[in-house]
Amino acid sequence: MTGLIDTHCHLDAPVFAGQQAAIWGAAQAAGVTQLLIPATTLATFPATRQAAQAVGAWVAYGLHPLFIDQHQPAHLDQLDDWLTRERPQAVGEIGLDFYLPPPDTARQEALFAAQLALARRHDLPVIVHCRRAQDCVLKYLRRAKVKGGIAHAFNGSRQQAEAFIALGFKLGFGGTMTFEGSRRIRALAASLPLSAIVLETDAPDMRPAWAQDKQNVPANLSHFAEILAALRHAPLAHIIAATTKNARTIFGQ
Repeated sequence: MTGLIDTHCHLDAPVFAGQQAAIWGAAQAAGVTQLLIPATTLATFPATRQAAQAVGAWVAYGLHPLFIDQHQPAHLDQLDDWLTRERPQAVGEIGLDFYLPPPDTARQEALFAAQLALARRHDLPVIVHCRRAQDCVLKYLRRAKVKGGIAHAFNGSRQQAEAFIALGFKLGFGGTMTFEGSRRIRALAASLPLSAIVLETDAPDMRPAWAQDKQNVPANLSHFAEILAALRHAPLAHIIAATTKNARTIFGQ
């Protein structure tokens, strides 16, 4: 059976320090054969690279909008250097977050636009964070015309989903899908084209319904696949093969 790919896992998170090998081993035992580790700040790039190299994972480098106060103008030049030197699978995690008040929308948008320009220059896909900001993210993606990517933790409408798909993006589904009360997300997971869906954990964040008192881990991806298969009334092997193919298509692997 084709192995699962976790398209968004922060294995470099401090909470996983000293446990990465065991966590990756458990994920492999659960059928996960690859994962992508996205960075969030320039200061974390070395740890992200080290975590990826330790388990043979894919990697992305980017400046996350939630840490806007930590990002400096010079960091864009250094990100450019990292993209040139390391040639990662993607630029990320980048995007916009208008959820936590008061969001500094102007600085977020300027940083996002600059990173999209870098992604286009380096011909790389992007991992996009778009919490409460789907339409604004889509506006910038239409302008930048990057090489596709993933709308991480997609939580928008069907119309927004179709707009991302039209731009060559896949949609990331994970922990939110595990809650029976997440009816809109589960309906989208059940009915959107399977060719547009990838699976992700966002570990250690976005804990699934059955593990609210524990850290999320990439091994949970196997259960996410089972839930998606049940929602779509499709064979599990078909779901695994399709989502894995979708991830490999985005990352050129």
